[in-house]
Amino acid sequence: MDFDVLRRNVLEAIKKTQDVKGLEQIRIKYLGRQDGELIKILRSLKDLSVEEKRKLGPAANFLRNELEAAFINKLENLKLKIRNSQSNLDVTLPGKKVPVGHLHPLTLMENRIREIFQSLSFSVVEGPEVESDYYNFDALNIPANHPARDMWDTFWLRQKVQSSKFKVQSLLLRTHTSPVQIRYMEKHQPPFQIIVPGRVFRYEATDATHEINFHQIEGLMVGEDVSLANFKYIIEEFLKQLFGKNIHFRFRPSYFPFTEPSLEVDIQLGGKWLEVMGAGMVHPKVFDAVKYNSKEVRGFAFGLGLERLAMIKYKIDDIRLFYSGDLRFIKQF
Repeated sequence: MDFDVLRRNVLEAIKKTQDVKGLEQIRIKYLGRQDGELIKILRSLKDLSVEEKRKLGPAANFLRNELEAAFINKLENLKLKIRNSQSNLDVTLPGKKVPVGHLHPLTLMENRIREIFQSLSFSVVEGPEVESDYYNFDALNIPANHPARDMWDTFWLRQKVQSSKFKVQSLLLRTHTSPVQIRYMEKHQPPFQIIVPGRVFRYEATDATHEINFHQIEGLMVGEDVSLANFKYIIEEFLKQLFGKNIHFRFRPSYFPFTEPSLEVDIQLGGKWLEVMGAGMVHPKVFDAVKYNSKEVRGFAFGLGLERLAMIKYKIDDIRLFYSGDLRFIKQF
């Protein structure tokens, strides 16, 4: 057993190591309690004669103490080196910016719209994305075979019919957020004013301005004396807060099955007229469907596309960017 060779190997390895992790690996290799080189030597002493044990035992213990001291001394030197390097840091310098997540532009837009309408005393209501034929069409004055159904390209859902004794309602992915208006009116009495943000689905080809999955925000205000004058004030105030006060408005006649009269709202930004929403006074047949007396209450409804407003606000020219998952796009907001 050549203790001198072992001593030289260990001390040389300690001298060459440059970090605490490397030093610990060397310590385990030579002084580890399980398979350290010196521990193996100490364990082998039991097989020696009494005279050899008396000679080699003290020498082995002396070597272990010597090497442990060398490890401790090297560890202190490495720690001192680390402290000295840290002391050279200028703590007044700005720290590295920690990367954080970004809110999606559609989330930013929806949050802002919610904020504006809530400041105008509107409540926020949500509803299911899978709807029945009744709520999506019939109760909104769009019965079966009505030509207006062609305005919405619908995703119909297959269903397993368990029994022929009961009529099974057709299910679909809602084509607009208007069904939530019906659900809300069935359970609440006027006066009230609500907005309904949510995702909707249309079975159509995608391009720069069309997607099969997009977001709408529906609005509804019902009371005894609600008129288009109320609508005009609220919508103009909303759009001014969203886009700034230096915008102009244009209201054009239009057609929607669930409003009468119906109209569309345009705004002028930078000299160009842009369509931003459809609206109108709630059709009496819609009130009939929820058992409101259409001679006693009146209301207006409107619907706007979240992506449409975000594209105008942030000057985005392709709706598909919202769903691309490209972090370079998201990080701009």
